[in-house]
Amino acid sequence: MFSTKLQEKSRRDVMKLAASGVFAPALSGWLPLLATAAPTGGKGKAKSCILLWMDGGPSHKDTWDLKPDSKGAGEFKPIKTAAPGVEISEHLPKVAQVMNHGLVVRGMTTPEGAHARAKYYMHTGFREGQGGVVYPSLGSIVSQEMGKADNTVPNYVAIGGRSYGSGFLGPKHQPLLVTDPARGVEDLKSAVSAAQLGNRTGLLEEMEKAFHREQSADSITDHKTTYERAVRLMQSKEAKAFDIAGDGTKGKYGSGRFADGVVMARRLVEVGVPFVEVSLGGWDTHQDNFERVKSLSGQVDSALSALVTDLKEKGLLDSTLVVWMGEFGRTPNINTRGAKPGRDHFPRAWSLAMFGGGLKGGQVLGKTDKEGARVEDRPTTAQDFLATVCELLGIDHTKKNETPTGRPIQIVEKPKPFTKDVA
Repeated sequence: MFSTKLQEKSRRDVMKLAASGVFAPALSGWLPLLATAAPTGGKGKAKSCILLWMDGGPSHKDTWDLKPDSKGAGEFKPIKTAAPGVEISEHLPKVAQVMNHGLVVRGMTTPEGAHARAKYYMHTGFREGQGGVVYPSLGSIVSQEMGKADNTVPNYVAIGGRSYGSGFLGPKHQPLLVTDPARGVEDLKSAVSAAQLGNRTGLLEEMEKAFHREQSADSITDHKTTYERAVRLMQSKEAKAFDIAGDGTKGKYGSGRFADGVVMARRLVEVGVPFVEVSLGGWDTHQDNFERVKSLSGQVDSALSALVTDLKEKGLLDSTLVVWMGEFGRTPNINTRGAKPGRDHFPRAWSLAMFGGGLKGGQVLGKTDKEGARVEDRPTTAQDFLATVCELLGIDHTKKNETPTGRPIQIVEKPKPFTKDVA
């Protein structure tokens, strides 16, 4: 913590910088959220990961694991896919055409049934509050392990919704948040000329050097690195990845924030961002399950199939792991509340899907019983899943990071990765 004296000095220096015009609109808003890069990288086949986060918990029985002869089958029918023997929802017809590149994990089983705790658990592999530690999310782990020191773009970008952050890894690995991909990153373009921006950032650098000589704190270093990276991004050609307005592929991804977010995610991977998360909310379907899942599936169908197709055509699918998932599944039975029934929370058995990243496509891992209520074959935990993602990215999931108090925490504890099962 800063002392009162140091806080006051910091305020005085900020006032000096503000008076000199350094903190122009060109250096505001999103800049403090930029993550700095670590000098390490993965050795797996995949070099980046796009996580399509289905916020609210999607029904496995209405997407990837239909049970047409079960008691709670619902209204949807299964259809054949490009992967022999693999069937998915009729409302994912375009995704069905690229399932030869995909893996469906039907044996997910986890302990958390409340949204907030389940989201934290699936992002980190740890239960919230466990050991009194705030754990880093998968995106922050990737930022730390695969980020490049000379990268002009952030290592972790979250689009469409606030994601989980860096925990005890600190602010260097926090995500850059993009609320509306159609608007891109606010203040990315300088409000002054290049020469003026150069003069102002030069002044900022000189003043921060003087301040850093007198005072030493991690937050000062983080602040300095943040602004250096911000200016580098503003002046780089990679910054165009955040501007999707002129992207000629947009139409086939569908319309709306999720479609725009997936377009941006692909563009960011193309310029070297190792982890991008795109959120699509609305999956908490306690009521009106079937109409809502049909509508949401339509958004997923266009965006996910276009993403896989484009990555394949650009030669990036093997090096990009695409994951579709939420925090849990939903009950095999349909509830009786309200005029339009739905499904409730169900973490005991659910599904997620993965594409690319060096995985052998056209496969299913795990199996649920005839009602979709219990995992009968190859149960897969959050730790198994996270360790598999790490292995595909070349990250050693047995590595231990230290908390600020010196406590070693393994990246993923006690996993059984399924990488070899689907090789």
